[in-house]
Amino acid sequence: MKNKNLYESVLIIKGDLEENEYKKALSKIIEKIKNLIDITKVDEVGLKKLAYEVSKNKTGYYVVIYYKATGQAVLEIERFFRITEDILKFLTVKKED
Repeated sequence: MKNKNLYESVLIIKGDLEENEYKKALSKIIEKIKNLIDITKVDEVGLKKLAYEVSKNKTGYYVVIYYKATGQAVLEIERFFRITEDILKFLTVKKED
């Protein structure tokens, strides 16, 4: 098994979703990626105003996911993030041990 590193991904989920729709979208995202990575913490920051409009959205739900994964797994979840309609933007950062 390959060595796993610590990562953190910040997701911005569409702000025009109702609270329950947002929770469903987040649950679906977590469910899909948890088989590829070892999630250590999910921090829901909440609904925030965006600095600029993204896909006609002025607000977004910010979520930070902390996890351990291989480099290949990170590429897979980033591909998933790109094709998920509810995710406006994302950023993944490798953390120091």
